Amino acid sequence: MSMFIKFFKALNANQHPGQIALSFVLGMILGLTPLLFPHNLLILLLVFLLRVNLSALLVAFVFFTGLAYLFDPLFDRFGYWLLHLQSLQTLWTDLYNQTLWQLLSFNNTIVIGSVVFSVLISVPAFYGFLVLVRLYRRRFLEWVQRFKLVRMLRGAEGANVIGGMLK
Repeated sequence: MSMFIKFFKALNANQHPGQIALSFVLGMILGLTPLLFPHNLLILLLVFLLRVNLSALLVAFVFFTGLAYLFDPLFDRFGYWLLHLQSLQTLWTDLYNQTLWQLLSFNNTIVIGSVVFSVLISVPAFYGFLVLVRLYRRRFLEWVQRFKLVRMLRGAEGANVIGGMLK
């Protein structure tokens, strides 16, 4: 529950919408691709090097992990198609004969299908998430702040700050 509270704080905060959109994209890539494969180490490295919102990344990761189970048959077919393209056969053979590419498991149809799909949609997804964050802040932020629960959470946060100062 605290993850969602931090997520909505990030949406409502003064944080740049591009940082939140990038968090969504990285969470999308982590969620759509199989988790325990080396290509996700690159994504985690980007998470640590770039300024991203971890709660937005985790929300996107959880959401897209659920979607990945629905899309796995499509990723499998896409990966099978990629691996059986006649024009790429020599490339796949050369890459697979190198130890690094064997470790990356790109000969697995679901792995290559999901990674290539995630990378292909990452740029349009970034701009889509950027538009959604800006739209949320412009149209829905004021409406959301009218809810009593939101005001209570903001009041509880203020009470915690004051309580911390009194200790």
